[in-house]
Amino acid sequence: MKGKMGTFNLCQLTGQLTEELHGQLENLGTYGTRDLNILVRHLLYPVSVNTLFKKDLFPTNKRKIMEFHQHFQAYDEGFEHGSQIPECFLRNWSKSKRWLLAFFEKNIPDIKSYIPEKDNPMTLMQALLDIIETETSEQSPNYGLLLLWASLSNAVPIAFWTIGFVLSQPSIHKAIMESISSVFGTAGKDKIKVSEDDLKKLPLIKWCILETIRLRAPGAITRKVLKPVKILNFTVPSGDLLMLSPFWLHRNPKYFPEPELFKPERWKEANLEKYAFLDGFVAFGSGKYQCPGRWLAMLEIEMCIILLFYYYDCRLLDPLPKQRSLHLLGVQQPEGQCQIEYTRRT
Repeated sequence: MKGKMGTFNLCQLTGQLTEELHGQLENLGTYGTRDLNILVRHLLYPVSVNTLFKKDLFPTNKRKIMEFHQHFQAYDEGFEHGSQIPECFLRNWSKSKRWLLAFFEKNIPDIKSYIPEKDNPMTLMQALLDIIETETSEQSPNYGLLLLWASLSNAVPIAFWTIGFVLSQPSIHKAIMESISSVFGTAGKDKIKVSEDDLKKLPLIKWCILETIRLRAPGAITRKVLKPVKILNFTVPSGDLLMLSPFWLHRNPKYFPEPELFKPERWKEANLEKYAFLDGFVAFGSGKYQCPGRWLAMLEIEMCIILLFYYYDCRLLDPLPKQRSLHLLGVQQPEGQCQIEYTRRT
């Protein structure tokens, strides 16, 4: 990242993400069953908060953890409506928003004064606070909440769907397990470190994530027209809104043959080393207005899948649920529960 955020290095986050994920995976114990969505939340909520804001910021008290989960899920679920409707009509959403803002207001001073460990960059929130205090008069807690929502709202369901798709297809699951073993060896009690070079040796995992994003992309992306634009025989005047549907574009067989099938191998054709996706793939937007956190979110999901599958044998106890098509904004959540069984590998 350039300018004031130049000290924030995405590649350096692999070590921090590995450390945080190790801590959360230890809490799973040696065996268990749990709804996959809840499992992913319990892994990614603390990992994101402690990595992006400040180490050990996420609550450790059981009651506080439950409160955080309850309020963030309520805020996330109601965000599409809450961003458009007066808060007085959304009492529960407004209550959760106030709780989260109070959480950040209380912790902003500690985030500012936090000194990262040796070789670790400043956190993303620290870099953001530098810009806010220099260039705006906006209140920091609002930006903290925005960063939290941006980092988790889509990453959690994409991690859920990716793990679900992989476990639903034995041949893909087997290929991933073999590739993980070829890079890190057989699972043991020692903690592994995941480097950028290791990730390059595991392309199938990234392909699975991108194929999941293709199949579970947002219903619509909206942009305001700044200058009149001509589309076929129509001229769209400035001030109007244009909407593009990634969901339907990703199901166009012209760009994605057999579009309803989960086929991660199609991503072999993408030049991901040069950050280029497949033609027709617009889940992150396009041009200079693409989602700025896309590579961070993918890195976090990659690390989560690698470490979960390295340490645990996993299998689904339920069929993968259908997607719940209630929102245009963001990745669709599952329609129902999906239990997963996990056993510590030794």
